[in-house]
Amino acid sequence: MLRTAFIFLIITPLVPAPSFAAGDAVHGGQLYQARCTACHSIDYNGVGPAHKHLFGRKAGSLPDYNYSPALQASKVVWDEKTIDKWLTSPQKFIPGQKMGFQVASPQDRADLIAYLKQATQ
Repeated sequence: MLRTAFIFLIITPLVPAPSFAAGDAVHGGQLYQARCTACHSIDYNGVGPAHKHLFGRKAGSLPDYNYSPALQASKVVWDEKTIDKWLTSPQKFIPGQKMGFQVASPQDRADLIAYLKQATQ
């Protein structure tokens, strides 16, 4: 019994805990400039809503942006997981929303999320 506990304590730190993929904020900023700024800005609304203070905000809640009824009715609050699901496939995540863009690469999504966490606070 003591031997089993000892082996467990030795091996447990070697098993990686599931976690969100580490993102590169610098690369994420480059991706944001190349892929997102045609519609979005950190500070102001454009074709898409501003991203300022994105994390912790309820989806569809900026008062001065015309969101789809689907996004307004959603119960989504933006965090790493919900943004990753959104970028993977906005239409699957919230059917009826207006965004027609998705990011196929998990690493690119992680990088964009790292950038957004840094830039939108």
